[in-house]
Amino acid sequence: MSTGAAGGGGGGGDNKLYVLLVGAAFLGGGVYAYQTVRGDKQRYQDRLTEIASRPNKAAAGQPSAYIQSEAPAVEATETEEVHEQVSEPQAAPAAEESSPPAPAVEESSPPAPAVEESSPPAPAAEESSPPTPATEEPAPSETTELPPAAEPVVEASAEEPAEQPAAPVVEDEPAPPSEPSPPELTEPPPAPVVESVESVESESTAAAESPAAETPEPQSEVVAESVDSAPSPAKFPSHAPYLLIGGGTASFAAARSIRARDPGARVLIVTEEPDLPYMRPPLSKELWFSDDPSVTDTLRFKQWNGKERSIYFQPPSFYISPEELDSAENGGVAVLTGKKVVHMDVRGNKVQLNDDTEISYDKCLIATGGVPRNLQVIERAGDEVMERTSLFRKIEDFKALDKVSRNAKSITIIGGGFLGSELACALGRRSTESGLEVIQMFPERGNMGKVLPEYLSNWTTEKVKREGVKVVAEALVKAVTYKDDKVEIQLKDGRVVKTDHIVAAVGLEPSVDLAKSAGLEVDSDFGGYRVNAELQARSNIWVAGDAACFYDIRLGRRRVEHHDHAVVSGRLAGENMTGANKPYWHQSMFWSDLGPDVGYEAIGIVDSSLPTVGVFAKATAKDTPKAATEKSGTGIRSESETEAVAISPVASSTPAPTVEHHKDDYGKGVIFYLRDKVVVGIILWNVFNRMPIARKIIKDGEEHADLNEVAKLFNIHED
Repeated sequence: MSTGAAGGGGGGGDNKLYVLLVGAAFLGGGVYAYQTVRGDKQRYQDRLTEIASRPNKAAAGQPSAYIQSEAPAVEATETEEVHEQVSEPQAAPAAEESSPPAPAVEESSPPAPAVEESSPPAPAAEESSPPTPATEEPAPSETTELPPAAEPVVEASAEEPAEQPAAPVVEDEPAPPSEPSPPELTEPPPAPVVESVESVESESTAAAESPAAETPEPQSEVVAESVDSAPSPAKFPSHAPYLLIGGGTASFAAARSIRARDPGARVLIVTEEPDLPYMRPPLSKELWFSDDPSVTDTLRFKQWNGKERSIYFQPPSFYISPEELDSAENGGVAVLTGKKVVHMDVRGNKVQLNDDTEISYDKCLIATGGVPRNLQVIERAGDEVMERTSLFRKIEDFKALDKVSRNAKSITIIGGGFLGSELACALGRRSTESGLEVIQMFPERGNMGKVLPEYLSNWTTEKVKREGVKVVAEALVKAVTYKDDKVEIQLKDGRVVKTDHIVAAVGLEPSVDLAKSAGLEVDSDFGGYRVNAELQARSNIWVAGDAACFYDIRLGRRRVEHHDHAVVSGRLAGENMTGANKPYWHQSMFWSDLGPDVGYEAIGIVDSSLPTVGVFAKATAKDTPKAATEKSGTGIRSESETEAVAISPVASSTPAPTVEHHKDDYGKGVIFYLRDKVVVGIILWNVFNRMPIARKIIKDGEEHADLNEVAKLFNIHED
């Protein structure tokens, strides 16, 4: 019994010890577990803190790399060459510049992969903006920006033109029809836009690491704020296969010629004037004889034969709009009005407009024409005189002078050439109706004294006087002043002419402003751009019209300022731009009408200082500009010419009367201008539609023993 009791007591003690040890073990394990869990929680928080600090470290260590998708303004300040995705500009520029790290992104997406997301915001924005088609509007602006070849995406955000100084094309364009809503501005595909080499790499890496990061969704709401200064899409293409500088006759003739040889050609005409291409001759001729009081608005006139036509070569429907030029299936001719080319980059094959827009080209025509000259004494006379002085060249000049002629009491025309004499006769007709005093003064002895032989110049002067014009010959202007509400013109011989308004018609200065930037040569003798016989100034640049100083294969280097030359040279330049390689062999003509009863056509070098021989005959009722117009059906007589007529002229069998150079009545005739006994110029006085014959005579370049016999070729002695 004693032994059992002792054994039982010893067993109870062992159990207590076992229980104590087990309890201690549980307590120690609990303490260990608690400390372990607490330590893990601290390490977890430290890990989160480290994750949150990564963007700041990246921004500090890699300033040129692609920043997070919500900070496009930071990118723009770091490099001016960036092209941003439409979905990327997601915060107001001021906010972005002041806080590039955008901590809000990390707070909403703590996982590490979300930190470097750069391209996923685009899908996120797209998901929030289903109406993607509406944002196709801004895309055309990209076509005018000449992006680098490395850029894989042509769609750009509406911010893009404003952010990229290398593309000023759309600066002059109006704002979009309405500010696009955020969904509209986030339409481009999720493919990342190339912003820089580093940004491409960071975008591709982030796309692989974080395909599902979508935290910047709210950013699309502020896109509209960042687009306030963005221009609207461009209204014209950034590239034109055929670029024609100038909107006059030469450009239009070239465009028509290009389209004839290349039916699918895309031609862009850039003109400083607000008007579509038009003909200039009626501005100083038929328009002044119209009975329609609204002629200055309609610009429609009656030719001498009574047929009505418009001053414009073609109606607006003939042209396509500049923005359609790229997409037109069959090409076309577009006119960009109110724009001036101010710089040419001939190496880069592009031009710069006066609004900093750039347009590239494959082939270019310079047809800038010229600007009217003024007298220095007038320019130095002060503002009051300049305000009462008109130059005459454009539609707006015609409208302004028409208004002056209806309000002023006296108009003085300075200049005795073609333009001055035509305007004198035109305004002289009005003087009989309104009592307007019209004065014409010039330094020569008679009208058109530099062109016509003296006897014919004197006859023309009398004709102008009969039109109601007071002629002041041999007048050299010494000074011009404004005094007592009149403009006083003081002549060197002491005479003084008082008038209300002056029209300076003293010649044309060829427009060669582009010569310096383009590296083109200007002729020191004749002015204008020097071109070869093919009207080519450089390998892909041609010049036509008044601004071209060309090499005439028969008469040498020349520069001509007449409508027909503009037509012919423009047509030839257009052909050569399409690969014809033709020399300028055509002798252009010009004409002048002193009203419907007296007119002449001329060709070659007509200079009154050269020896001349005139052959005249009695005129009939059909020997007038009016009759010639009725016969040809056009007042622009060069339009009715055909070269075929000149191949085999047939002389008249009618015997020629004795040549009388100084007969008072010069009804009709032919005046030959000679140089080294060879005919180099011909004037057909009231003889019309015979110009091909005159052209052939000059082209042959032969000496003629009896020019009276040559005159028979024109049949001037037939009734």
